[in-house]
Amino acid sequence: MICIAQFVDIPHRRIYPVELKINHGKIASIQPTFARGDLPFLLPGFIDAHVHVESSMLVPSEFARLAVVHGTVATISDPHEIANVCGVEGVNYMIENGNKVPFHFFFGAPSCVPATPFETAGAEIDVKGIEGLMSRPEILYLAEMMNWPGAVNQDPVVMEKIRIAQKYGKPIDGHAPGLMGELAEKYVKAGPSTDHECFTYEEALGKIKLGMKIAIREGSAAKNFEALIDLIDEYPEMIMFCSDDKHPDNLAISHINELAARAIAKGKDLFDVLKAACLNPIEHYSLPVGQLREGDPADFILVKDLEKFEVLATYIKGQKVAEAGKTLIPRIKNEVINNFHTSFKKEEDFRLSASGTKVRVIEALDGQLITPEIEGEILIRNGFAESNPEKDILKITVVNRYEDAPPAVAFIKNFGIKTGAIASSVGHDSHNIITVGIDDASICRAVNLLIETKGGVSAVSGVKEEVLPLPVGGIMSPEDGYQVAGAYTRIDRMAKEMGSTLNSPFMTLSFMALLVIPDLKLSDQGLFDGRKFEFRNVFS
Repeated sequence: MICIAQFVDIPHRRIYPVELKINHGKIASIQPTFARGDLPFLLPGFIDAHVHVESSMLVPSEFARLAVVHGTVATISDPHEIANVCGVEGVNYMIENGNKVPFHFFFGAPSCVPATPFETAGAEIDVKGIEGLMSRPEILYLAEMMNWPGAVNQDPVVMEKIRIAQKYGKPIDGHAPGLMGELAEKYVKAGPSTDHECFTYEEALGKIKLGMKIAIREGSAAKNFEALIDLIDEYPEMIMFCSDDKHPDNLAISHINELAARAIAKGKDLFDVLKAACLNPIEHYSLPVGQLREGDPADFILVKDLEKFEVLATYIKGQKVAEAGKTLIPRIKNEVINNFHTSFKKEEDFRLSASGTKVRVIEALDGQLITPEIEGEILIRNGFAESNPEKDILKITVVNRYEDAPPAVAFIKNFGIKTGAIASSVGHDSHNIITVGIDDASICRAVNLLIETKGGVSAVSGVKEEVLPLPVGGIMSPEDGYQVAGAYTRIDRMAKEMGSTLNSPFMTLSFMALLVIPDLKLSDQGLFDGRKFEFRNVFS
């Protein structure tokens, strides 16, 4: 194959016309040419430097079909979500499914399964499990070390997992939201070398000065691009782009290409932006991904311009996998694995006896994972605590989906729902069923719809019901990615018609049980303080 294009030579900061020759999936030569005219621009493919593929609600083969349309050729994929449900079997599922399509999935060994001892997960990956995973060539790194207190305080189990990664010469991903100063220094000294959880410029700058690479995150819920992008001006070699968690409707529209375009629109240097979007992850993780050099795998994209990065075609190992906004990766048959064992619930299961009208409230913030603790006032009927829709203080519940147990009940603000309830079995990190609603009847119905389908997302408003089944681990669909994106768009629209003003209500909902992000969260075991790492009483 021969391709004539304007070569964007990132390392040498030049753009010039070339003739690119491909032979047996590799770049045979890149030669300057005198060709002129309206030539496309040739550059390495985009790389998502940290993503949980599971959060797209798609299995890897379907994620790839959507991602390549936007010029993505590779992902640094943390299979932490499916591992919390199915353990090492879940990690194997992701690797095997991803290997069936032309795409570069680079998986890590989940370091924190379960994420904390304060929730019920479906599996555990202990030190022996980490050793088994890290010894495998297809596992490239130790995935995000969320237990930063363990790393800072030299917890023996945490440090043994880190030592194993170091023994195999594989990098360790970090996860330390808000950590600064001496604590950050101790954390970095323990071994983690990246962080995607920074939400202020000062925090990220401090970590860069300690030697950390910063993955600027812009997902469906957590959005840190605006706060962090100016770091690229002085530290282009330390910056990568990532989505972390991206729902299917958003993935159908854009991926890392959007971050590159937004950076250019803010006046950032083209070559610095492309270094972050295309090359820095390859160098940090030693990825076998082509960088447009002779002898490299023929992984590259052709774009119409260097401002919006409209992708004309995507190639992986010399195979055209996307063209003119259409995926060329064929669908495959996807197997189903799961771990879902709870029984149907009754309305009275969600009742909470009241000991006052003042309660601790989780404050959901649009575009952020942090959730401050505030005080709110609830209603009391027949001795039971209920939602106060007028003040947007709604009931939130988490149901153990691995065994029968009483639901945990608390209250949350900023979901804005005026009627019914929404529910999801995508509930980071343990993926129990998490629900926000106005009344117990609606909450119960939304939960039971998901128990019936063994996982998914649901919305209930009077007689109207919507369900998107996610039978793979209760968090992914094996169906066509574009159809899943369409179904998700419909149920997302319904949640907003019910009153939610959140940009992504289901993605926000999925993080309300994420105990490792402060301040206040809810697990299936109760209301949890993410700063003190202890349970709190709902009533203040």
